[in-house]
Amino acid sequence: MSETRPPQRNKRVLSGVQPSGNLTIGNYLGALKQWAREQHNYESFFCVVDLHAITVPYDPATLRAKTREVAALYLACGIDPAISTVFVQSHIPAHSELAWLLNCVTPLGWLYRMTQFKDKAAKQQAESVSAGLLNYPVLMAADILLYQADAVPVGDDQRQHLELTRDLAQRFNHLFGETFTIPEPMIPPAGARIRALDDPTVKMSKSEVSSEYHAVYLLDPPDKARKKIMRAVTDSGREIRFSDDPERAGVNNLLELYEAMTGETREAIEAHFATARGYGDLKKEVADVLIATLEPIQARYHELTRDVSYIDGLLAEGAARARVVANATLDLVRERMGFLKART
Repeated sequence: MSETRPPQRNKRVLSGVQPSGNLTIGNYLGALKQWAREQHNYESFFCVVDLHAITVPYDPATLRAKTREVAALYLACGIDPAISTVFVQSHIPAHSELAWLLNCVTPLGWLYRMTQFKDKAAKQQAESVSAGLLNYPVLMAADILLYQADAVPVGDDQRQHLELTRDLAQRFNHLFGETFTIPEPMIPPAGARIRALDDPTVKMSKSEVSSEYHAVYLLDPPDKARKKIMRAVTDSGREIRFSDDPERAGVNNLLELYEAMTGETREAIEAHFATARGYGDLKKEVADVLIATLEPIQARYHELTRDVSYIDGLLAEGAARARVVANATLDLVRERMGFLKART
C-alpha cells in the first residue's frame, strides 16, 4: 500500500448550515457567533450545505434564494471572506463523490441508529422517506473529512453525527491506511442549545416551526422580535434564577439567551435581576439586548444583498479555494481505495 501522506498544514475548522427555513437567534449564538470568533484561530471553511437541504421535500426556487440568503448572513454575522473560505457545498463535486465512497464502507446499522433520521422519518410516510435522508450523516462526514478538519463547531444536537464521522474516519483509516484527520467537536459554553420560545422543552428550530412565536429570526424587524420575546412561555413564579427544573425551562431559556448575548456570568446576571419586579422586566431586557444584537447584523445583510452578483462572486472565489483542498483529499482517498488514476 502506498505510503503517501497528507501534507503538513495549519489546523482547520469546518461547519455549515442548510439553506432551509430561516436562521434564528439560536443559529447565531450556537454557531455563527462562534465561527466569527474562531476564524482567527483556525484555517476556516464555512459552507452553505445545500445538498443536505434536498433530503426532504423542498421548492427549487426557494432553495436557490435561501442559499444566497444564508451566505449573506454568514458575512453579516462576522465571517470575513478574506480570512475564511465561504462556499456552497454543491459547487464542489468532491463532496458528492466522497459521500458515495464513504457510503460503501459505512455499516447500515450505524445509519439506522441516528436519532435525527428516526425522528424525521417518523414524520413522513414510510414510502416517501428518501435514501438521502438515511445517508445524510455520511454526506456530513464527507463534508468534514474532505477538509481534514481538526475541529467542527456543532450544536449539541449534532454530537451524534460528529461521532459517526469520527467512527467512519477511524474505520476508513483502519481499512485503507492513515488518510483522514479525526475531528473534535467545538461546543460553545453558552448558547449551544437555545430552546423554542413557545415550547422550551424543544430546541429552537429554523425549519420545524410550531407557531409564529416559536423563534426569533435573524431578519425579524425589531417590533416583531420584541413581540416574540414578550410572548415567550414562562411559569407562574417570579424568581429570576438559572435552574435545571423542567418546570422553569422557559425562564431558564430567557436567561441563557441573555447570557449568550451579553457574555456576563450567571452570578452577575442573577444579581442584576434580583430586584426585578417579575418576568415582564426580564423579557423587556432580553428583548432590548436581542434587538441591539440583531441591528448591526441586519444592516450589514441589507448592504450586502443590494448586489446579488457580489455574493455570487464571493462564493465563486470561495469555491475555487475550497476545491483545491477538497480535490487533494479526494485524490488521496482514490489512491488509498485502489482506483486507477485517470490519464490527462
